[in-house]
Amino acid sequence: MAEQESFQEKTEQASPKKKEEARKKGQVAKSREISSIAVLAAGAIYLFFSAKKMVFQLGNQLKTTFSGISSMGPADVDLMSLLSNAVSGYLIMVLPLMLVLIVVALLANYLQVGVVWSVDPLTPKASKINPIEGGKKIFSKRSLVEGGKAIFKLLIVAWAAFSILRDEYPRLVPLIYQDNIQIISTLGYISMKLVIRCSCIIAILAILDFIYQKWELEESLKMTKQEVKDEFKQTDGDPLIKARIRSIQREMARRRMMEEVPKADVVITNPTHLSIAIRYDSNKEMAAPVIVAKGANNVAMKIREVAEKNNIPLVENKSLARNLNKLEIGDEIPSKFYQVIAEILAYVYGLKKNAKAY
Repeated sequence: MAEQESFQEKTEQASPKKKEEARKKGQVAKSREISSIAVLAAGAIYLFFSAKKMVFQLGNQLKTTFSGISSMGPADVDLMSLLSNAVSGYLIMVLPLMLVLIVVALLANYLQVGVVWSVDPLTPKASKINPIEGGKKIFSKRSLVEGGKAIFKLLIVAWAAFSILRDEYPRLVPLIYQDNIQIISTLGYISMKLVIRCSCIIAILAILDFIYQKWELEESLKMTKQEVKDEFKQTDGDPLIKARIRSIQREMARRRMMEEVPKADVVITNPTHLSIAIRYDSNKEMAAPVIVAKGANNVAMKIREVAEKNNIPLVENKSLARNLNKLEIGDEIPSKFYQVIAEILAYVYGLKKNAKAY
């Protein structure tokens, strides 16, 4: 069977069960480019509104650090304390930016795949240290695609940087005669322009990459016709066995139904193919007569045979038989049929009294 499956083409779409199993293993369609561009764009936007403030804070931090050193004597210099104060100051300065980038990165991944918790990729496996398997992964289609994307992104960034520097060259040359503020302002403007251009291009690549990742995942999860059949058997059971079980259940229900026919008071028939056995026991405080058995064709004939063997009267009423056949076994007779059922039962009880009299 395994050899036969290996030669079958995977032409069937993955079932929900297989997709769920793949998700539990961490196999989801996710583009790293979307996370990268989201983080890049968030960082650029944050710096656009907060760069001046961060530069001002950086200047103050440097001024505080070096002024503290200059005011101390050689014997009073505590390098560890100065370093600790400087590092804590820099961390406080960049902490909001780091929090923004972390939140954006988590949100970008969540929007792509939702919440996925899987330790399967971290599980130690012999195949991960197998050099042959490693070589296959290096030269696999996925590795080639990822390598091609990396080279293409590098070329895009290089082209964007070159085109912007070429356009801004006339503004860069005079900077050697400008003050520091003008130099920083111009370089910040050029850098922001570079980031925006690269972000727009990489955003398009990210969307295309996400579409490709979804397509690749769907292709990798495709199943053979035999795999679909095997999975159906595992989840829903073998169709032949289920059909056999249903057949046995129907036979048992039919036997129980036939055991109730001798307890009936009358069997309403349609002379062609219907039989409905009705029972009413006033001593048990039944609210209405109840259908204890019904059937069509061969089952109807069997009900009539059992009824005749047990001296249960057969009453022909085509219209009533068709209407009662719409009900289920155990259902009470609807009130709209009380009149006709009462007449039939009265007739049946009369037959029984006459039979006892003789």
